[in-house]
Amino acid sequence: MKIGIGLPNVVPGTPGDVLVRWAQRAEERGFSSLATIDRIAYPSYESLIALAAAAAVTERVGLYTNVLLGPTRNPILLAKEAASVDQLAGGRLTLGLGVGAREDDFEAVERDFHTRGKRWDSDLELIHAAWRGELVNGANKPVSPKPANGDRVRVLIGGTSDASIERTLRWGAGWTVGGAPPERGGPFAERVRQAWTEAGKPGQPWIVGLAYFGLQEDAAETAAGYLGDYYGDFGTQMAERIPTSPEALRETVKKFDDTGFDELFLDPTTNDLDEIDRTADVVL
Repeated sequence: MKIGIGLPNVVPGTPGDVLVRWAQRAEERGFSSLATIDRIAYPSYESLIALAAAAAVTERVGLYTNVLLGPTRNPILLAKEAASVDQLAGGRLTLGLGVGAREDDFEAVERDFHTRGKRWDSDLELIHAAWRGELVNGANKPVSPKPANGDRVRVLIGGTSDASIERTLRWGAGWTVGGAPPERGGPFAERVRQAWTEAGKPGQPWIVGLAYFGLQEDAAETAAGYLGDYYGDFGTQMAERIPTSPEALRETVKKFDDTGFDELFLDPTTNDLDEIDRTADVVL
């Protein structure tokens, strides 16, 4: 199982230069990939802009949105932005995409929350048409640069609905569980693999997990403050269960590995650059 690390693009108060230095140090320490998480109605760095900055200062490390809230975006602009980052990164972008669950994210961009799933299916059609260079929405020229590796950016689908499995089969290179533990994500990953095989798709879907953690001295307090602010009461409860010691982090990684995940992102609850070294010393 590959081990990636999250960018602290949503950790409040993170200076922009820290995101750049975080990307550089994560690559130096040997993490497989970097990943953002995504909100609109929160003072976070925009996912694709953060990854564009990371692309400019790295050469090897993969770049993921894990996940980006697809239906909050204009699909033409999303196609253009994602293909642009993919080209800047030399084909290292993986676009993890989900429909989102917080109504305020949609209200902030004046997009309907209740029709997001149905709209997202048509948006995915439009995004892939744009990547193929087709003329879309009345444009008389292609609207997007070609993705670096052909006619599409690599896509992972998030979510635990039947519709997310259908989208994975149609559009995805695989599936991402988001922040669920392996005990919850593993059974759904098996459903994705089974559907993949039954659909006659080649190979196996790429299965990606995410685990929050903290190894700094005040990890429990810092995590409770950040996750509580970001997720509310659920985040406060989550903070009580995340690994905050080297032993607990190793055990979390082992559980994901034993459950058959292909890549695990360890998402920080601090923007302290030394957290990268603490983590690498434990799991790499």
